[in-house]
Amino acid sequence: QLQLVESGGGLVQPGGSLRLSCAASGFTLDYHAIGWFRQAPGKEREGVSCISSSGGYTHYADSVKDRFTISRDNAKNTVYLQMNSLKPEDTAVYYCAVDRDYYTGSPYWAIPGEYDYWGQGTQVTVSS
Repeated sequence: QLQLVESGGGLVQPGGSLRLSCAASGFTLDYHAIGWFRQAPGKEREGVSCISSSGGYTHYADSVKDRFTISRDNAKNTVYLQMNSLKPEDTAVYYCAVDRDYYTGSPYWAIPGEYDYWGQGTQVTVSS
């Protein structure tokens, strides 16, 4: 059974850090780009970051560039999102998703329709 599970969310103060994980079971992530998206209440789902199947190419939304880092460990079938210098506006449910291709360029990587499978999401709240 194909499954994506996000973890690592929580409550953090502004300026703090969190590392999200996206673990897959039932299939291998090796041949797929993986994206992270987020959705805040009342807002559309937005692309945060994407990493190619090899890990050699990454994309970031302007709002998180230089603060977030995406990485992957194909041996563990897991993708990570390291989030530093968190801001209240980063508060959202974060989702990982499997791209049908091994790489998707800009701006298409940020389009939810490019992705076939989604996790259930993990809540990130940045507040003092």
